[in-house]
Amino acid sequence: MHMIGRRVFDGELGRQAVVARELGSPFVAAVLEAAQRQLGRAPLTAALIAHWSGDPSSAALAMRLNAALHALARRDAMPALSALYQYRHDDYDGAIGAALAAEDDFISTWMRDTPQTNEVGRAAAVAAALMVARRKTGLPFELLELGSSCGLNLNLARYAYDLGGIAAGVADSPVRIAPTWRGSPPRLAPIAVAAARGVDLNPLDAGDDATRERLLSHVWADQPQRASRLEQALALARLHPPRVDQGNAVAWLAERLDAPQQAGLCRAVFHSMVLQYLAEEDRRTIANLIRRAGVRATARRPLAWISFEWTPTRSEVQLSLTCWPTGETHCLAKCHAYGDWIDWRQPAPPIAPVHAHEKTV
Repeated sequence: MHMIGRRVFDGELGRQAVVARELGSPFVAAVLEAAQRQLGRAPLTAALIAHWSGDPSSAALAMRLNAALHALARRDAMPALSALYQYRHDDYDGAIGAALAAEDDFISTWMRDTPQTNEVGRAAAVAAALMVARRKTGLPFELLELGSSCGLNLNLARYAYDLGGIAAGVADSPVRIAPTWRGSPPRLAPIAVAAARGVDLNPLDAGDDATRERLLSHVWADQPQRASRLEQALALARLHPPRVDQGNAVAWLAERLDAPQQAGLCRAVFHSMVLQYLAEEDRRTIANLIRRAGVRATARRPLAWISFEWTPTRSEVQLSLTCWPTGETHCLAKCHAYGDWIDWRQPAPPIAPVHAHEKTV
């Protein structure tokens, strides 16, 4: 029975279908709507969603289910589901209902793991924030990333960017990121990274085939340009493996911020779409750790904090930057959740001198 035309707005999947459509993915929206209608055919998955202990939206349960279905479609084990994802029919309810019934155990098991999209498109926003910080400090960066997943965004200095007509990064990089830009472009500054290190509870290996499949399954099926960019970033990461430690973000950050900071480097802590998966107490602790480190910052050992996260009401994604020793905070932009567009708000600060003899990766 073809039910692409009948939308549902009740239930977590139906509500997140609205969000997916607003974010430019009508296919994912239709998948989630069909999954909401057919959820009774997957009792384990239905129970997992119904009895989730936290906020299902913050935990991205709908995106977990969508990725599980996409993973099944990519395996070609269910012809009707694969054909749906290849746009060879539009019987959403038939294909997705059958998949839910046959693969309930696989889907519910997949959904217990935190999403690891490692969306490379968000690197453009982080890079733009780094350019603002660079113009304030005049120094290259030591990057510290929370929730690094595969570490692809630790390689952000190796990517090419078009930021509102401003070319930045490495011009001949195979990874090219050009978000739709709203507002004035940022002022150009070097994206110079001397060291980059991240942490994740479950670091992924860019050279592992299972990792590649998992990450590609989290890319929305009607956005092939994102998948292509991810493939290029994974290939680059195999040539330049990012350093991602396995561990708890709070303990790791405390240790890294207590470590001596080299003079002439700006230590920059950044995270993108990570805080929503942490407990409130951990979010407060991370903020306090960074602020206490900021008190110790100096002009030769400055600290920057870059956040690409949903607002508490999940009304928009904001890119914010705080720089010490001054402690100034700016909301630099409103952004698409995956970095497809950036609404830039921040005028460029006065330029700082660029120091010679910078060590970059």
